[in-house]
Amino acid sequence: MRFFRRALIGLFLMSLTVGLLAVAGQTIRGAIQTRFADGGPSQPARERVFAAEVMTVSVGTEAPVLTAFGELRSRRVLELRSPVEGTVIELAENVEEGGIVYAGQVLMRIDPAEAQSARDMAAADLQDAENELAEAASALDLAQDDLRAAQAQADLRQRAMERQIDLLDRGVGSAAAVEAVELTAAAADQAVLSRRQALAQAEARLAQAETALERRRIALSEAERMLARTVLSAEFDGVLSEVDVVAGGVLNRNEMVARLIDPQALEVAFRISAAQYAQLLGPGGDLPEASVRVVLDAFGFDLSADAVLTRESGSVEAGQSGRLLFARIDAPRGLRAGDFVRVEVQEPPVHGVARLPASALGSDGQVLALGEDDRLEALAVELVRRQGDAVLVRAANLDGREVVVVRTPVLGAGIRVNPVRPEAPDAAAEPETITLDPDRRARLIAYVEGNRMIPAEARARMLDQLRQDQVPAQMVARIESRMGS
Repeated sequence: MRFFRRALIGLFLMSLTVGLLAVAGQTIRGAIQTRFADGGPSQPARERVFAAEVMTVSVGTEAPVLTAFGELRSRRVLELRSPVEGTVIELAENVEEGGIVYAGQVLMRIDPAEAQSARDMAAADLQDAENELAEAASALDLAQDDLRAAQAQADLRQRAMERQIDLLDRGVGSAAAVEAVELTAAAADQAVLSRRQALAQAEARLAQAETALERRRIALSEAERMLARTVLSAEFDGVLSEVDVVAGGVLNRNEMVARLIDPQALEVAFRISAAQYAQLLGPGGDLPEASVRVVLDAFGFDLSADAVLTRESGSVEAGQSGRLLFARIDAPRGLRAGDFVRVEVQEPPVHGVARLPASALGSDGQVLALGEDDRLEALAVELVRRQGDAVLVRAANLDGREVVVVRTPVLGAGIRVNPVRPEAPDAAAEPETITLDPDRRARLIAYVEGNRMIPAEARARMLDQLRQDQVPAQMVARIESRMGS
């Protein structure tokens, strides 16, 4: 027991000693911190200076470019339909999707057996009508001769009657003889009337024969026209699409077999907002013939063409807004109907404006300009146009000033900054063309050849570029970005 009592007392004394040592150490540490805090002179607070990229503003005349997106259309599109029903017995080799045809070229022939039979029947009917007309003309001549003979006989009977009447008046004739010649003269007159009726009937028959002949001629012309319609020809030079016909197939009348598109008569239809439309209008409120650039993104080798703004849609479709404009393309090199393109419309020049990055303009309509002692000043500007990642602004006393390119939440009026000005362009920048090793060149060529979404003309130009010693770096980068490499 005595041993355990002494052990507990020793443990208690050891714990007490450790606690006293800890309190003493904490007291010494606090005293040292207080001495260091009170012993040195106070340091003045320093102003924070932020780095900011700045650029020099140049005020002048800018030509805004309105950017929109639209679809290419052809101004000459013809639906090729079967004019008659029947079996296709002949089909041109280039009647296929994308086939190029020429004006007047025979595209398809339909079995003309029925049309030829109908034409022959119409020709036979026409021959019968001609024979009937000749017979009616002969009958008319005979009726006229018969009438003249009857009229001559009636004249003789009339003179005989007058002679008998004269004899009776002189007392040498008899009343019975006079009555007899009167009856004979009346019969002659009746015969003349019958011949006139026969002549009228002959004339009517001739008129009917002439009408029937004209009808047979019309029927023959219609039969020949239907026979000619068994041959389908191209109305103008163009490219075929939506081809749905094969040799030996049976077509119904008016069934569509293909669509003929004129690739040289292209236009682009694009929609802009009402505000953008108001900016394009001329002084008289008319739409000017502004210059338009049409661009198709084609893997670094963009296809572009010049166009002219021609007209606008006459009405706004239900559920749509803004205005639908049309621009005629003069030389659509490599472009096709249905392409989704970017449209850049040249607006009228704007004077007295400055072009700044969009990030330099705050939501409050102000820019931060560099003032004295590198402190920022807030200047109110008027927003004139937005041009992609840039803005056109107008403000007094802005020409020649340096403004902050990118505004951040820590920058504001009165803040002192360390201006970072753009360096002079390095002549050894990224090269426009690069040299490809054989493996990389082979991968790019294989990808372009296997991608059927690229137009044929653009694919040929890209392959030609890829086979050169120096290849455009931008084109290589864009192809590899789509390859996922």
